[in-house]
Amino acid sequence: MADGVVNRISHAMQQFCDGVRALSGWRRFVFAFVIGLLSALSFAPFGLFPFLLIAFGVLVLLIDGAVTHKRPVLSAGFAGWAFGFGHFLAGLYWVGYAFTVDASAHAWQIPFVAMLFPGGLALFPALACAVAARFWQTGWRRVLLFTVAYALAEWLRGHILTGFPWNLPAYGWAASLSVLQSASVIGAYGLSLLTILFGASLALGGDRNARPWVGPLAMALVFATLWGTGALRLATTPEGHVKGVQLRLVQPDVPQHEKFLPQYRARNWQQLISLSNEKNGPPPTHIIWPESAPPFLLARNGEALDNVSLLTANGRVLMTGAARVVRENDGTFHYFNAFYIFAHGGQLLATYDKFHLVPFGEYLPLASVFEALGISKLVDSPGSFTAGDGPHTYDVPGAPSVGPLICYEILFPGAIIGKHRPGWLVNVTDDSWFGPSTGPYQHLLTARVRAIEEGLPIARDANTGISAVIDGLGRVRASLGLGKTGVVDAKLPIALAPTFYALFGDLGFWLMLGACVSAVFIKRG
Repeated sequence: MADGVVNRISHAMQQFCDGVRALSGWRRFVFAFVIGLLSALSFAPFGLFPFLLIAFGVLVLLIDGAVTHKRPVLSAGFAGWAFGFGHFLAGLYWVGYAFTVDASAHAWQIPFVAMLFPGGLALFPALACAVAARFWQTGWRRVLLFTVAYALAEWLRGHILTGFPWNLPAYGWAASLSVLQSASVIGAYGLSLLTILFGASLALGGDRNARPWVGPLAMALVFATLWGTGALRLATTPEGHVKGVQLRLVQPDVPQHEKFLPQYRARNWQQLISLSNEKNGPPPTHIIWPESAPPFLLARNGEALDNVSLLTANGRVLMTGAARVVRENDGTFHYFNAFYIFAHGGQLLATYDKFHLVPFGEYLPLASVFEALGISKLVDSPGSFTAGDGPHTYDVPGAPSVGPLICYEILFPGAIIGKHRPGWLVNVTDDSWFGPSTGPYQHLLTARVRAIEEGLPIARDANTGISAVIDGLGRVRASLGLGKTGVVDAKLPIALAPTFYALFGDLGFWLMLGACVSAVFIKRG
């Protein structure tokens, strides 16, 4: 009886796979697009990881069908682009919210952004599928070939044109902190490669051979091992904290469109001060404000600096994101998205300038071309921001040395630590640009994976949320949800010993990639 059930399941699987392979023309294109849409459900806050795995298996089947046509590379590339368009459209739809903050200036761009942004990112899956089709083989070799092409395309997406590694396949394991622990060894790109390989191996279940499920079962065993070792790491690593450090993360929840308006500046500033001085929690030793928290140029406002002096009395430290401007000798101005560290009595200890700026948000690439089309950057300043030379590590009174990161900078695996490893990271951000969407949840998960990779705690302070204190295992020790006004009071978790990834970066990813390439082209014995 059991054999009969297995046979029926196997037959149904083969019929489904044959049906997918038989798709052509617009049917293949639409099917790939729908699968791409559904695959985004694997990311935060949904965490439905089977959708991403199934999507990669389906992509292999679509390439199977494409290589039987007259133009296999082109057909596979179009299928990959359709998948990528759906994948990024559903996963990154929240980008459109940023264009509604100043609707009169930017809302007209939303239809173009809705097409061009996911459409441009979809070129990476298109390239992966086209390259894979060019060298397509049969059996398990095609699974490895697809994995190599797609994993390499994801790495390129994270590096080309300053990179945009948002929603890497590794983040599809949002529901399993245990699996995510593997990032401490192989990083997000290495876990992405294994995720792609697991999903692609599902296509083998539809092959007509004696043991079609050997590949998928082997990969399931790999991920069961990752889960088990990750769970053991979580269970056996102590939850210590740094003595004498009491953090307070201030979340003012100021709507982005009200943040810098003259009629709200005094209110917004007073809210920062009031929340910082609240008496309903442990007295803070280190206060953190979010990205661009002061609603004016803080360094040029004497009264505000007096408030900072009072706030930092009795040895307290204030760390805050803030815009700053520098006038050069020739009269030109340079604007920076900065981070200040104030010590006792308002003494300015350090100024950090964001080094990884957001294209079209903080600066306009090919400015003369886009300005001629009426397109301007989203952040309202007279010119583009100037990039800093980070990342950096700074000494902080009463606490371990700190590495500041502003918003988007937390996205980049292996590129968030300077020459000297800090004892913790502070990530200030303003996710109010994202609206009440999935964006802040995805951004938080990215910070948690960076914490796992580096073994470092992260204090993440967001204007509208989600603010959180994260330990070196990616566990959220304390948080304040999206769209809430308040503070997060928490102790600072201790840093873990440098992880394998912290020491060797993406070595694991490149070794696995090389092993897959070797296996694809090894001669049949």
